[in-house]
Amino acid sequence: MNLPLHFGLLGTLEAGLIALLVGLLVYALWHRLCRWAGWTDGHAIGWACVIAVVASAGIDAWNLFYMGMMRLESPLYARLFLASIHDPNELGSRVVLEVAGAIGGVALGWLLFSSRSGEKNSDTP
Repeated sequence: MNLPLHFGLLGTLEAGLIALLVGLLVYALWHRLCRWAGWTDGHAIGWACVIAVVASAGIDAWNLFYMGMMRLESPLYARLFLASIHDPNELGSRVVLEVAGAIGGVALGWLLFSSRSGEKNSDTP
């Protein structure tokens, strides 16, 4: 996300909360679009999950993948790469909480919006 967050567990929890809000907002937009286009809730949930995870955890997940797959044999290259990451000690847990927060935000949005639209549909015989 590359936002100025705190370090340690507090920064990880902040990133997860921001991802939850991103997931909720993205699902709200996709829910509206799918109702307009006549698509099912599955389209809204699927695309909202993909976009929310990429938007909230994309950069941190890429840094985690790059650090695990590339050979940082030189101490200079490793130091330069680690200097570009905000709080590299908590990178793995931040990615996990960002992904969980994004998917949780989509699930929360589905619960909020589907219960409201379900009440409207139950009035008609």
